[in-house]
This record gives sequence, C-alpha cells and structure tokens, in this order.
Amino acid sequence: MYIDLGNISTHLKHQYLQHAIVPRPICFASTVNAKGEVNLSPFSFFNLFSTTPPIVIFSPSRRVRDNTVKHTLENVLECPEVVINMADYNMVQQVSLTSCDYPRGVNEFVKGGFTPVKATMVRPPLVKESKISMECRVIEVKSLGNSAGAGNLVICEILCLHISDSILDEGGMISPLKFQSVSRLGGNWYSVVNSSNLFEVEKPDVNTGMGMDALPEAIRHSPILTGNQLAQLAGVPDYPDIDPTYNDKKLTDIFLYFSLIPEEMERELHSYAAQLLREGKVREAWQVLLALP
Repeated sequence: MYIDLGNISTHLKHQYLQHAIVPRPICFASTVNAKGEVNLSPFSFFNLFSTTPPIVIFSPSRRVRDNTVKHTLENVLECPEVVINMADYNMVQQVSLTSCDYPRGVNEFVKGGFTPVKATMVRPPLVKESKISMECRVIEVKSLGNSAGAGNLVICEILCLHISDSILDEGGMISPLKFQSVSRLGGNWYSVVNSSNLFEVEKPDVNTGMGMDALPEAIRHSPILTGNQLAQLAGVPDYPDIDPTYNDKKLTDIFLYFSLIPEEMERELHSYAAQLLREGKVREAWQVLLALP
C-alpha cells in the first residue's frame, strides 16, 4: 500500500499515523489557568528529548473534528508550568476517562477520581495515584499550524521527579516489572509493559559489533537464521575463534548423525544455533556455527 498523505482527509491521516507510530508513552498533564482552575488530561504525542537539560515535549494538537484547541494548551500559555504524571496499568481506565471534553472549569481530578497533591516547585498539582510525576517549567510552546490536527509542541524542562518506592528495584532504579507502564496504540488499543512481553537487547556500544558484513556468506545467507539472530552474531566485536574446550552433547550428536550429509548437517547446526540465540547464548551459538566444515 502506498499513501500520499497530501491526498487523504485529515481524519484518515490521523488514523493511519496513530496506528503506525506505536507504542507512544502517555503524558498525563496537570495544568492550571490564570484563575488557578486545574485541568488534567492525557496526551500520547509525547517523549523525552534531552537529558542535559532534561527536556520532554508533548503536543496538545488542535482537534481534528472541529479545529478547536484544548484547555491544556490554553493553560500552559497562561501559566507556563505543568506536572507530567506517568500512567500505569492500574490507572489506565481513569486516565482515559479524563480525556473526555468536559467544559472549561471542570476539574478532571474529580471526574477521574484522582487525588491532587501539592507540588514542590510549580503551581499545578501532582496526581497521587501516579507512581512517577515530573514537575516542569514550560520553556516554549511552538505552534505547528492553525489547521485541524496541527500540533502545538509544549517544550518542558523537568525540575524534579517524584518516584514511588514501590516501583524501585534493589539498586534504587525504576523496575519495568514493578511499574507496568502503559502506552497508546491506534484507536482504542493500548499496550502494557509486564513480564510476558519484556525482553532485553544487549547494547553493542561497549564493544563495537563487527557488523553483518563481517559474517561468513554461509551464515549471512542462512535460510534458518533470522535478521535478529544474525545481528546477535554480528554484535560481537571480532570474529570468534574455535574453543577446543567447548563441549556440547547435542553438537556431538549432530555430527554423529549427519556427518555424511553435509547439507543436512548445516541445516541442523543452523537450527541449533538459532535455538541458542533465542536463549541469548551468543557465544555458544558461535561455537556451533564454527563447527561447520
């Protein structure tokens, strides 16, 4: 499918982009206007963009249906401060409820059943139920246009963090297993981070990986190994040497049963290496592949 975004409706463009650019973290923003009236609203056009200074950006876009602006945008223009509260699975239904278009002056803390807590450095309150809250100063609001769906980039400097002890690991860092953060997909869909979908990818930046182009052709063009698995092999800094002390019964069995059929032995060795890579055993997978004659 090819889509020229200049030739479809704003509504359809909105739908495609929200389904394609996923998952998106949720900024649950509390703001106040010049009168001190509180607003609480979620935004999934949001992310971290700098550590020094600590900058996050969220975008209360103009409404697609009628091109009106949101109360949050009006508030940060009147009072350039915001508390960004992160959403987790235990509060996602309440967060969704606050996205309703209540009239100006209605307090979404009350509508969503949330508890306001006085912040330490800014005027908007924290959400007590949120396990992570960031007090921020708005340093710029950049309009991206006046048409329906146009974004307004609210550029925020984080002044301080509030983190619940309940989501910290033994080292005092945030544990994704304990936090169970949620993110937005397209339409009514959300995702949650938990033990069933968490996995680790070892970063190759400590020892620069040798790259796919350094893999032997027989491995690089393997019909068994996937792109991800080839990248695991290519993530080691140098082409490995055969370890004469490596002992593996299954490897021995493969040689025993398939040594007279080279094509079958290669397929079995690649399949076994793929199994080891799925288990994160890169060194062992290399020893299996190096056994190829």
